[in-house]
Amino acid sequence: MRFLENLIQSISAQVLPTACIICQEFQSASICSHCLPMLYHESLLHYECCYQCGIPLQAAELHSIQCHACSTQVPAFDQTICLDRYDGLLQAALHQFKYQKRLAYAFGLSDAWNSILANDIDDQSIDYLLPVPLSQKKLLARGFNQSWEIAKRIRCGSHIQKLPSTLKRFHDIEHQAGKNFSERKHDIRQMFYVDAKDIESLKGKSVVIFDDVMTSGATLNEIARTLKIIGVVWVSNWVLLRTTKLNP
Repeated sequence: MRFLENLIQSISAQVLPTACIICQEFQSASICSHCLPMLYHESLLHYECCYQCGIPLQAAELHSIQCHACSTQVPAFDQTICLDRYDGLLQAALHQFKYQKRLAYAFGLSDAWNSILANDIDDQSIDYLLPVPLSQKKLLARGFNQSWEIAKRIRCGSHIQKLPSTLKRFHDIEHQAGKNFSERKHDIRQMFYVDAKDIESLKGKSVVIFDDVMTSGATLNEIARTLKIIGVVWVSNWVLLRTTKLNP
C-alpha cells in the first residue's frame, strides 16, 4: 500500500504541476525554492529553546537550557523538538490540511520536516514512533489522523518502528482554547491508553511521540505519563508547529 502511494506521488510529480504549500505558486516541488530557505531561516532551529518543552528561552534561562516552567514543574516527557512557530509560514498549510481535508498538504508538511530537521536529529536511541491519536469520534468525522499522515512520511532511522495504532484515546473533551496549563492538564488526565498487545514491547524502550501542534504541552505530558507508567524509559516529542511567543 505504501509502495503504491509513493508510486502515484512520483508519477504525479512528473506529470502534474504542484502548488507550493506556502506561496501557492505552481512548480515541481511541494515547497518552492523561494519559500524553503525562508522557512529554514525562520524555523525554531535557529532559536535557543528549552530542551524539554521546545519553547524559546528567556535570557535568564539560557544557562540551564531549560525554561522556568519545566524546571519548577518537570514534565513527564524528556525532550521536545519543534520545526517552527504555529504562527509562522506553515500555519495556513496546516489549516488547509486539517480543516479543509486537503490531504496532498501532508506531503508538503512532511517535506518541510525532512528538508530542515530530519538530518539534524540524533535518533539512534529511539525504538518506536507513535502519532498522537484522535478519538474514534473525531477520527470518523475528519477521516484521517493528521499527526499520522505527516509522521508516516517523515524521514528517520530505519531501526525506528512507526506504530499508528498503539496509542489510543478514550474520548473527546471540550475545546481547550483559552484554558491555562493546569486546566488543560486536568481535562486530559487519563485520556490515553496503550493497546494491550503492545505494552510488553514498549517496556524499557525509547519512544517518539509525533504531533502536528503543541500548545501548552498538556496532551503530550499526559501521553508521556501514560507511557512511563507501562515502562517506557524515554519519551521525546517531535512537533511540527509550536504555539509560543518568541522573544524579541
